Amino acid sequence: MTEYQQFLKERDHIDYYIQTGYSIQNIIENLSGAFCLFEKNNSRGERERESIHISTPAGRKYISVKLIQQQSLKPS
Repeated sequence: MTEYQQFLKERDHIDYYIQTGYSIQNIIENLSGAFCLFEKNNSRGERERESIHISTPAGRKYISVKLIQQQSLKPS
């Protein structure tokens, strides 16, 4: 799989979680990429968590942009 195809896969995962109501809670970066934690409350008020590993530079940049967008939409 090319790096671009890997990025597209990562982008689709990120977009899926955001579109289904998850918000980015934490991003931990290290030499092997970024580990992103998504969280949302389900219908019973319990928290659902999902985690993904972002390995491409373009994917790391994309998740950073999404985090900035998410922060700008939160009320102060």
